[in-house]
Amino acid sequence: MLFLQGTRDALAELDLVREVCRRLGAKATLQVVEGADHSFDVLKLSGRTESDVMEEPARTIAVCGRAPIDRDREF
Repeated sequence: MLFLQGTRDALAELDLVREVCRRLGAKATLQVVEGADHSFDVLKLSGRTESDVMEEPARTIAVCGRAPIDRDREF
């Protein structure tokens, strides 16, 4: 399971998401996007563009998408 989380996301507390991922263990991958809100928008003063921000999760999604699928695994 892939979790994408911005550090300014008001809809989900990062510490709670981290705890869920910890409990899921190897089943979970957490990608934290520094300064991003729930829509992965960042403050203008960060100096980062939308492309800059989305590059990190896009790479993580690509890697997870190429991972072998364990068809016997239950979720």
